[in-house]
Amino acid sequence: MTTVNEREVVITEIDGVDPSDYPDFCDAYIADAYWKDTGEVLTDDEIDMLNNLFPDVAAEMAFDKCIGMSE
Repeated sequence: MTTVNEREVVITEIDGVDPSDYPDFCDAYIADAYWKDTGEVLTDDEIDMLNNLFPDVAAEMAFDKCIGMSE
C-alpha cells in the first residue's frame, strides 16, 4: 500500500499497460485510488500527485498483474 502524508492510499486501477513494454511498463499510471481511512475517492489532482510522487508504483503493479501475482 502507498502512504501519502501518513494516510494510506488503496490503488484500485492502473492504466497504460502495454504488454510489449514488458518488463518496464514505463507508460503505466495510476488511474483510480481511494483513501483507506475514509473510503473517499482521490481527485484527479491527487491521482496526478500520486503518479508524480511514486512513478514506479504503477509499473510494479502492472508487472505483478502481468505475471499473475495479483488479480
